[in-house]
Amino acid sequence: MSSHSPTPLSRIKFKFLAYVRELRVKQWTKNLIVFAAPLFAFNFTDRSLSGSLLAFSLFCCASSSFYLINDIIDVESDRLHPVKCQRPIAAGSIGISEAIIVAVILLGGAASIGYWKSVGLGTAISGYALLQVAYNLKLKHKIIVDVLAIATGFVLRALGGAAATGIVLSHWFILCTAMLALFLGIEKRKAELRLSEIKGRKSRAVLHRYSLPLLIRMESVVTNGTIIFYAIWSSGPTFKGASTSWMMLTIPFVLYGIFRYQLLSDPQEIARTNPQLEQGGKTERPEEILLGDRPLLLTTIGWICTVFAVQLSYKLQWIY
Repeated sequence: MSSHSPTPLSRIKFKFLAYVRELRVKQWTKNLIVFAAPLFAFNFTDRSLSGSLLAFSLFCCASSSFYLINDIIDVESDRLHPVKCQRPIAAGSIGISEAIIVAVILLGGAASIGYWKSVGLGTAISGYALLQVAYNLKLKHKIIVDVLAIATGFVLRALGGAAATGIVLSHWFILCTAMLALFLGIEKRKAELRLSEIKGRKSRAVLHRYSLPLLIRMESVVTNGTIIFYAIWSSGPTFKGASTSWMMLTIPFVLYGIFRYQLLSDPQEIARTNPQLEQGGKTERPEEILLGDRPLLLTTIGWICTVFAVQLSYKLQWIY
């Protein structure tokens, strides 16, 4: 045997890293929205936290199963792509039959465990799965409908998290979640459109129907909606929102976070901070923005700390 032959341990490590890449572990941050139910309801108990963790794990399994399915379907075209050819399935690091089995186990297991936990959670996961199928087959090619589908996916995650914890969400919270998800979807399309203009070709057929002026007008509408709905929710029980109106202290964090995100997608800001960058900007991937931009990350941490401070004070009856 050659001294350079891979050991069983190295093969296991190689396969593990291949699956980490293929399952898009970094994008699991999108599923953190399931924790919004106990956070926004000020309900932090063993039941709510364990339910949220379960919902998070199941949505991670479901979303990763579709990354596998999409790469299996696109394997031939990915092999001809200069970048996508490095994906584990296209590169041959993961076999197609093996990937199919893993995808079925992940999706089937997520739905089964979801229904075992609660009908609401199982329905949310099933609805998410059907939405992904419809999106990849048809909806992603339909202008405006594509970003609505993306937003619906986030709403289903939030509803799944609520079902897993038995928490009833405020309708203002649901509307705010939908508007914020639409905002992120529009920002993603803006980044893709700028990138396609720089490279001289559009990576998605639907981008031929979009224009920056249209996306900017859409962004304005959903930004206003996000801020208004969040402000109403944070105003307290009078408007059937948060448990205390002191949640209005968190509004500055929301405003700064949205404005910071818009700044990062501004062409002039991109040119100023990255004069050699030939990309449309980083806002094509929200999960990378949250983890990679320090001011935005600090804003998120500040918002969470303020929420917990208000919640603790409310529980201890320091504020009313």
